[in-house]
Amino acid sequence: MRRAVCPGSFDPITNGHLDIVSRASKLYDVVHVAVMINKSKRGLFTIEERIALIEECTAEYGNVVVEAFHGLLVDYCKERDIPAIVKGLRAVSDFDYELQMAQMNNGLSGVETMFIPTNPVYSFLSSSLVKEVATWGGDVSHLVPEPVLRSLVERLARD
Repeated sequence: MRRAVCPGSFDPITNGHLDIVSRASKLYDVVHVAVMINKSKRGLFTIEERIALIEECTAEYGNVVVEAFHGLLVDYCKERDIPAIVKGLRAVSDFDYELQMAQMNNGLSGVETMFIPTNPVYSFLSSSLVKEVATWGGDVSHLVPEPVLRSLVERLARD
């Protein structure tokens, strides 16, 4: 069984993230979406909320497993017998950083990293930008899936 992981904080998941997960789900039998726990950062959404949103947004793929993780990604991979990490690349600046991470991960555990170029439509997109634009009342409906948009609007109205 071919397995891979798409890691990230996904606070919140965007259409760009979903594009990468969707494409990975066509290449691998099982795709794990690993939601990073960073206790030093307070996210807009809790880990549980992120997982629920990702599960709702990826349900149609049929081969995506969503879990939280903390620690080294290579340990997550070892524990689940996952030989590949899938990362989307938006720009050359992403490649510089991700190449170093890929080489480190391979050196630590032999896990390979597969880079998928981001669809140009999403080349500028990040969770941080989505949150900032939404906070100031901008329209992000074309940048996130509907369940995320609904949750984002509700969350920002409360805060």
